[in-house]
Amino acid sequence: MAVTDSILEIGYDLLDKGLIPDFILRRAIRAVIRHRLRKIDHGSLEANHAVKMDWIAGVKARKTIADVPEKANEQHYEVSTDFILSTLGPHAKYSSCLYPTGKETLEEAEILMLESYCEKAQLEDGLDILDLGCGWGSLSLYLAQKYPNSRIVGLSNSTTQKAHIDATAKSRGFTNLEIITADVNTHEFDETRRFDRIISIGMFEHMRNYQVLLRKISTWLKSQESLLFIDIFCHVTTPYYYEEGDGWMTKNFFSGGTMPSLDMFAYFQDDLTLIKSWYLSGVNYSRTLEDWLKIQDKNGKVSKNFEMTRKRKEMIPLKRRKPFIDSESFTWHVPSCSGRTEAKNGGSVIICFVRKW
Repeated sequence: MAVTDSILEIGYDLLDKGLIPDFILRRAIRAVIRHRLRKIDHGSLEANHAVKMDWIAGVKARKTIADVPEKANEQHYEVSTDFILSTLGPHAKYSSCLYPTGKETLEEAEILMLESYCEKAQLEDGLDILDLGCGWGSLSLYLAQKYPNSRIVGLSNSTTQKAHIDATAKSRGFTNLEIITADVNTHEFDETRRFDRIISIGMFEHMRNYQVLLRKISTWLKSQESLLFIDIFCHVTTPYYYEEGDGWMTKNFFSGGTMPSLDMFAYFQDDLTLIKSWYLSGVNYSRTLEDWLKIQDKNGKVSKNFEMTRKRKEMIPLKRRKPFIDSESFTWHVPSCSGRTEAKNGGSVIICFVRKW
């Protein structure tokens, strides 16, 4: 075991130095994914279901909504905006895009997914809309332009994300968009502020207690016609946590994270009723990630500048602090999520809830 750990540490060090070619990374990562799939398979449908039920019960017994929200900022959301924007599409959508034919450009796929949200969430002009976990503003800014008479609020735990969205909104002349910096664990809206739609794209993966979170969100909805709309990646059958000791991805990229199952939200309906869900093949996320990788490879100079900045600030090795700002670490993430095995066993689930009365 000690020998294996030593080999892994050597591999991680080489990875951070950019000394492992992509084709070797992809083979290694697919092997890691196969290991994960074997680990979560308990031998029979009965055994797998029993483990899932125990996992659901454990989620409901948790005391906090998210265990380490500060890690999400450190690993993702307060990484330099210039770097992030240099690796994404023109709308800065930091989650799966939509490729119905497989021939779409990244910009086209971004717009197709944003329009899909508008349709599925039954948006219309004049609504009060909360973008919960708004990222770098792809949805908030899109909605502010598409629905000029709507009042859009974006909530993010990152000051740098707010600064970027505020500046972009100002440059485009939007007056119907407000960005709030807050932690969903502790934030409460004033009783006078309620929403017709709450949309959360790619935030629930960082949460742990969905029962408490959904109860809190239910109080932010206006009425019986108000909807909560969630987009989250998932494993087709099996939920699990990213736990300490699980390896590079958990330690450096997804601390405190959760991989839900396709049906997981059906078990959390105390305060909201699930009225519809859609499944999106992992092939879409795969293509999104491959497009991001192409952009990053093309903009390699930006990554080198960030490596120089890291050295000037005497930061500890990226594999222990902020690996995401290193291009090789982002490259590691891309094939790990876009490998063929993962595309068969995972994807995204889009869920629509209505408040109970």
